[in-house]
Amino acid sequence: MITSSDIFTISSQKQFEKIALKMFRFQYENNKVYQEFCDFLKTDPQKVKSLQQIPFLPIQFFKSHKVVSNTNPIQETFTSSGTTGMITSKHSVTDVTLYEESYRKGFSEFYGNLEDYVVLALLPSYLEREGSSLIYMVKDLIELSNHPESGFYLHNHDELIAKLITLDETGQNVILIGVTFALLDLIENQQFQLKHTIIMETGGMKGKRKEMIREELHEQLCKGFGVSAIHSEYGMTELLSQAYSLGNGVFECPSWMQILVRDTEDALTYIQDGKTGGINVIDLANLNSCSFIATQDLGKKNPNNSFEVLGRFDNSDIRGCNLMVL
Repeated sequence: MITSSDIFTISSQKQFEKIALKMFRFQYENNKVYQEFCDFLKTDPQKVKSLQQIPFLPIQFFKSHKVVSNTNPIQETFTSSGTTGMITSKHSVTDVTLYEESYRKGFSEFYGNLEDYVVLALLPSYLEREGSSLIYMVKDLIELSNHPESGFYLHNHDELIAKLITLDETGQNVILIGVTFALLDLIENQQFQLKHTIIMETGGMKGKRKEMIREELHEQLCKGFGVSAIHSEYGMTELLSQAYSLGNGVFECPSWMQILVRDTEDALTYIQDGKTGGINVIDLANLNSCSFIATQDLGKKNPNNSFEVLGRFDNSDIRGCNLMVL
């Protein structure tokens, strides 16, 4: 039996691999969708002895199947955003305390004590729909900050502008978590010179603006907010953990999460550090769904285990992942 204590007290690579292999065997035995997928690949669980031998479930399965590793009641169903008519991902969560422990511990690992910050959130596209795991997380962080100034903002930009300026002038540490297009909208209304504020973008134009490369985006945001670096959060509906970038688009994982980079032409082969490929995520907080996810993101891994996200597969490039879809 794997416990939350096993997951969130990992302190070495050897320990991570031991828990990951134990997780693989548990999920193979208890997750019908994952078991069928592994069997389709003719994987013998007894012969899986390393992370590289573990099959990674293509993330599309969360759109077509219920990916769960137990029969407990569903406590929360997190859903991805999508345009009208799109099939969205659904992550059925049977123990939401694992998610809460993951993002709370992850945040403190990178940013320290939450009560040191006012947490402001500019997430209009997420607030305007049901089932967002990001909103669930940020709402909890706002409450745990225990600060009366913390809160959500929808389209009330003037109020947010005044709040940011006032708090920064008093020397209060602030984290502004925002969806990319909304942060750009904000700096079109007001240029800032913030000294005590962290700007964290969560990605996504959501069809509101043209996509742009990270360097161009972060340059605009740095200039508009008057900060030296833009922080980023790498998370998704199908994961219960987040990686964080403290600047320059270089992400680091908490101790219970790692990535591997697969060959875009052969989804079962891994490539060396520094080369671009498909991002596979091991998220051990996904105890009750699937901890081994092949995403549709492109990226590269650095020798120190940090990584960069460089884009997404387009439909013509996704054959390396589609080879594995039942």
